[in-house]
Amino acid sequence: MGGGGGGGGPDFAVAALGEGVEEWLGPYLAGMTNFREVQGVDFCAVLRGVLGFERAAALDRALPVALDFGGGRVAVDYTGAVPVAAAKARMFYGTDETPRLAGGRVALQIALLSPAGRPIAVTGDLAAFWRGGWKEARKEMRGRYPKHEWPEEPWRAGF
Repeated sequence: MGGGGGGGGPDFAVAALGEGVEEWLGPYLAGMTNFREVQGVDFCAVLRGVLGFERAAALDRALPVALDFGGGRVAVDYTGAVPVAAAKARMFYGTDETPRLAGGRVALQIALLSPAGRPIAVTGDLAAFWRGGWKEARKEMRGRYPKHEWPEEPWRAGF
């Protein structure tokens, strides 16, 4: 697996991974005889090993597994077309700007959930949502969940 990708590190293009598969994956599959054994391989750990410690740490900084918001830490799901941070709406109180990932190159979607974990809204612009769609969402949520806090200006709400 050559130094493609422009940064001198491993080339993770599909074609390059396929060409050098024996080199980087072979040692992890040695002695395996069936698909069930292959399913037990932690491919994320394998690829992190190929990256090396410094590049893996840089990847963690650029694309973290979780982000800190006003109400706490929220996991980021990278399995879809766009990364999503989904949590109960209160977790995003005190946050007025949607974070961007990878040095600002990757957009993040915020999925605000009700106290029951049902979607209220998904947005790529939290500030615009708070000042626009939140008014209607807040009205509906106050009716359904009157015991919960539904601030008029959630970007200013503190913990």
